[in-house]
Amino acid sequence: MKTLKSNLTLNGAGLMFAAPVELTIKPSNEKGIHFHINGATVEAKIENVVSTEHCTIIADIENGAKNKIALIEHFMAACAICEIDALDVYFNSQGFEMPIFDGSAKKWVEEFNKIGFVGENDAVEPLKETIVFQNKNSTILITPTNEEKTNITYLVNFNHPDLNNRWVNLDLDKNLDEIIEARTFGYLKDLEKFQAAGYSKGVTIENTVGLIDDGTYTVPLRSPYEPNKHKILDIIGDLYLTGFNPLKLKANIIAKEAGHGYHCQVAKILKEKLTK
Repeated sequence: MKTLKSNLTLNGAGLMFAAPVELTIKPSNEKGIHFHINGATVEAKIENVVSTEHCTIIADIENGAKNKIALIEHFMAACAICEIDALDVYFNSQGFEMPIFDGSAKKWVEEFNKIGFVGENDAVEPLKETIVFQNKNSTILITPTNEEKTNITYLVNFNHPDLNNRWVNLDLDKNLDEIIEARTFGYLKDLEKFQAAGYSKGVTIENTVGLIDDGTYTVPLRSPYEPNKHKILDIIGDLYLTGFNPLKLKANIIAKEAGHGYHCQVAKILKEKLTK
């Protein structure tokens, strides 16, 4: 197991509901990422996913899903990138949403690296058979490779010139930092509608890249096709809910026009294949 050297306390606000949140993240001697809220424990595992509509939400299903943890995908991606597989995360406030920070995994990774790590990961059994998931225009393919690293390629097809039939690739040796710092995004024209429905209350120009109808963005991009790179960050976090680090699978992961819902469906299949 690999965990943090010491405790870490962070403050922020959520993206969907903007509630202030304070977290204390503690090293653990038990494998797994466990969230503690309102006296309950919610393990970060694919069986506990209860919603993927706006973000990935888990809950204590065995207790009737009374306690939820929202927006876990960026945090889980940071854990995968830092190879952390044992943590206890305590909510010290009433909010149940993970803080959005700048909309990426950058803050998480930086804070984890400041604290440092102890322990080592168990070896991940390489994937031995190909997984193919298709639904309408969406496809996710995970196939074994002889290479020593995982490669992830993601296609988006948004109504935006930069992001129309746009492929982006994660090469762990070349552009991992661009994936880590890729911010969440959305169509600017949809923001008012979502906020009227009670969502996206925490969206700011600092944490979200807005896609504008004229083909521009609300903020300068940190790297080319940043929203597409954020999709790679999302799939890393969602697939880590299997308990197996997707970046250690020695596999090629190809996703086309997918999202949290399909990521999580594939995570269930992947976990079944890896635990046969």
